[in-house]
Amino acid sequence: MIRVADLETMDRAALIAAWTDVFGTPVPKGLSRSFLRRFLATEIQTRRSGGLPARVRKVLAQNNDRGQRSRSATLAPGSRLLREWNGITHVVEVTEDGFLWNGRSWRSLSVIAREITGAHWSGPRFFGLNGKARS
Repeated sequence: MIRVADLETMDRAALIAAWTDVFGTPVPKGLSRSFLRRFLATEIQTRRSGGLPARVRKVLAQNNDRGQRSRSATLAPGSRLLREWNGITHVVEVTEDGFLWNGRSWRSLSVIAREITGAHWSGPRFFGLNGKARS
């Protein structure tokens, strides 16, 4: 078994090999060395201490039984979305029919994001509604 103390000196190739040994799966794409080290350390420590407590396993099982949550948030009319872009704060108000931005009504957050950035963006992603990182 890999020791937590050894993780700090491992290069990326060694961390990937350790991941495969510990989890038996390939490393998910895009994980940094720092994250690999932390995740592996947590898993190794958890396994060495006998695994997760029964209470935690029960909560995780209950959450898993509920099914996967929607990736995007439900927006209620009157909600406001704020996003700073190139030093300008953009405020979008959620309406019954869509969105209000710069005094105009819009049906799509993606169109608003495109107007703000000049590039194609997922509107929910641009405004941070689906949990993905913003640029």
